[in-house]
Amino acid sequence: MSKVLRGFTYFFAAVTFASLIWIVGYVLVSGVPHLSADLFAWKYTTSNVSMLPSIITTLYVIGGSLLLAIPLGVFAGFYLVEYAGKNNKWVEAIRIATDTLTGVPSIVFGLFGMLAFVSAAGFQYSLISGILTSAIMVLPLIIRNTEEALMSVKDNLRQASFGLGAGKLRTIFRIVLPIAMPGILSGIILAVGRIVGETAALMYTLGTSTSLPNSIFSSGRTLSLHMYVLSSEGLHRDQANATGVVLLLVVLVINGLSTWLSQRFTKGGQN
Repeated sequence: MSKVLRGFTYFFAAVTFASLIWIVGYVLVSGVPHLSADLFAWKYTTSNVSMLPSIITTLYVIGGSLLLAIPLGVFAGFYLVEYAGKNNKWVEAIRIATDTLTGVPSIVFGLFGMLAFVSAAGFQYSLISGILTSAIMVLPLIIRNTEEALMSVKDNLRQASFGLGAGKLRTIFRIVLPIAMPGILSGIILAVGRIVGETAALMYTLGTSTSLPNSIFSSGRTLSLHMYVLSSEGLHRDQANATGVVLLLVVLVINGLSTWLSQRFTKGGQN
């Protein structure tokens, strides 16, 4: 029986790895030949269909969303694990709500953002509307990953810290946080990946303007939304494939940076 399970494990691992190689290879083969300097022009025109404004807008959306979602999500996770009672009914209700929101389709968040921020708040299609919607969308993800990371820390480490005279906050920041940091950063990486690959939610809130936003109330488009628009128009398929290559590189750079930070925090905690 164990040999059969091991065979299934190896088989599906090989299928997953082969699928990854095929997707990445297809993106590179179809996109790399069409990369050119015009695609990185500072200003978008119908002739160069530059993606540079979209790259900068993507960084704006990621930075603004994480600036809102990380403090709220991480502190909420710390409260649920470290401060709220284990038999607290509100804790269970919050966990059910976060699990439910994690599985909600992104277009639902987009429609909510359009009604709440674009229409009701009067922000129109703008950077702030897209940031607020993205922050709400990834907040449950960060909360749940923070919870799981904190619950993976053994209680005897906390008890040992308390026994040595450390207070609650000192124990959290000196003992619990360094150990849980890799798990917390994993949730943040997943949140970044969802923001980078999002189209539906941002189409209804951020808009599809080709210009670089000059304020938080200006419209724009992210890199994935830029690729979607080019593909749907059918006029710039080659440029859309090239955009896919850049989008893949952006994700790899962000993941690599997050992994490096995770290792740095882990080493700092061990020291």
